[in-house]
Amino acid sequence: MDRDRILMGVVGRPHGVRGLVRVHSYAAVPEDLTAYGTLTDDRGQAWALRWRGDGIAELRDAAGQPVSSREAAQALVNRRLYIARASLPEPDQDEFYFADLIGLAVHERGGDALGRVLVVHDYGAGISLEIGGEGHGARILPFTRACFPVIDIEAGRIEAVLPDEVEVQGDLSGEGEDAAPSVGRAS
Repeated sequence: MDRDRILMGVVGRPHGVRGLVRVHSYAAVPEDLTAYGTLTDDRGQAWALRWRGDGIAELRDAAGQPVSSREAAQALVNRRLYIARASLPEPDQDEFYFADLIGLAVHERGGDALGRVLVVHDYGAGISLEIGGEGHGARILPFTRACFPVIDIEAGRIEAVLPDEVEVQGDLSGEGEDAAPSVGRAS
């Protein structure tokens, strides 16, 4: 995990024929994506972003040249855009950058190890953490204070309270009939 960069957005599909693209911003206020300066993508290329409409942006390369065609814009689809961690303010108490959560040890209240945070999911209906790892079944839990009452970034530890509805059956590797975790009502 690269802790020196924070994922701030993802390039989406082209918009029109002149090189504009849709950008999904992870900034609390999408317009803030431009306030932090130069973005770099997962290939190390530098980009400047200028908003041209609601979710529509113009991307310029390090030489200041805009993406000028639909085909060039299409080649950038799913490109992840990062900002240097040092450019961002320190989060307030009880706020976290998702990158800080990845890899933290998760223990059930009472001490049993549940694994580590593998992925932070945000599909628009609420944030969830995928927890698992070697020797631990995988599970996905909502990132709420009820499920995660204690998060200690400095100690590298999260305390979890498992909802009754979550059962773990295997892992997400796709091997065996019990490979996928199930969510259902506890009996």
